[in-house]
Amino acid sequence: MVALALAFSISALVLAILARHPGIAPHDRANERSLHEGVVPRAGGWAVLGGWAVAAFVAGPLPGMSDPSFGAVLVAIAGLFAISLVDDYRGVGAAWRFAVHVACAILVATALSRDGGEGLAWVAAASFVLVAATNCYNFMDGSDGLAGAMAVSGFASLAAGAALAGAPHATLLALALAALPFLARNFPPARTFLGDAGSAPLGFLAGVAGVAGAAAGTWPAWFPVLVFLPFLADASVTLAKRALAGERVWEAHRSHYYQRLVRAGFGHRGTLAVYGALMVGCGATAVACAAWRTEAGPLALAAWVAIVALVFGGIDYHWRQRG
Repeated sequence: MVALALAFSISALVLAILARHPGIAPHDRANERSLHEGVVPRAGGWAVLGGWAVAAFVAGPLPGMSDPSFGAVLVAIAGLFAISLVDDYRGVGAAWRFAVHVACAILVATALSRDGGEGLAWVAAASFVLVAATNCYNFMDGSDGLAGAMAVSGFASLAAGAALAGAPHATLLALALAALPFLARNFPPARTFLGDAGSAPLGFLAGVAGVAGAAAGTWPAWFPVLVFLPFLADASVTLAKRALAGERVWEAHRSHYYQRLVRAGFGHRGTLAVYGALMVGCGATAVACAAWRTEAGPLALAAWVAIVALVFGGIDYHWRQRG
């Protein structure tokens, strides 16, 4: 309980300080690719990660993770936060950012492999998942409320899954609670954004938790995929479509399904309602399957993939009709 209280209260305190002294934070200035207007501080990640980090020292490692492996995670999070913070203030080339992402992923995957005696192929696969999760979350942090809602729903669902398995879950729940004060200030119309210093580490933590938990048998591999499906599906499908079109996938754009939904007239609140329903539905289904019918998990995942595909198809149709 102490860890959970620390996570929430420290996050809220940091956000209050930033609200009183907005000049210390980097700012997001609207441009032709933005979905917002004006200038908005982008330091919400400071609060979320600050609250979680203090709570983590009290609550201990993530599920399926030894103390040395969790130490590697904290080092990686610090590295991701540092390079992303520089990027928030002055910009960092895509190659440098990607290099740091890969280095952090290899560090943690190697540490996790020592816990389970896994080989080089497993390290390579786990590293790929961690890099993909890091960038996926970063790509999806572009509309008011989405990143905060996914953090609350996603990490709370992982915590529930860990609790059902009898595994430590306080550190995961602390992350969901640390994201709550941010979600309140990021709710449309947003008064603060997560920033790359928040979105990259959060995506990395989602990947780490999923990989470590699956490797340790805390949950089946389908569980974290279903929990974070709304983000994974949008980012993956959009990336694939842009790559097939010959576009530079590392450059900023406005082609994500959530971006089209905002631009098509749903606005930030309507888009959050659609994606929030998907997040809650996927998370609740994953937890329900873990609690009662684990073998039904793959079928539930397939059903939600079909639902998400229908939603995306509807957005595509509406976009084409809009001209």
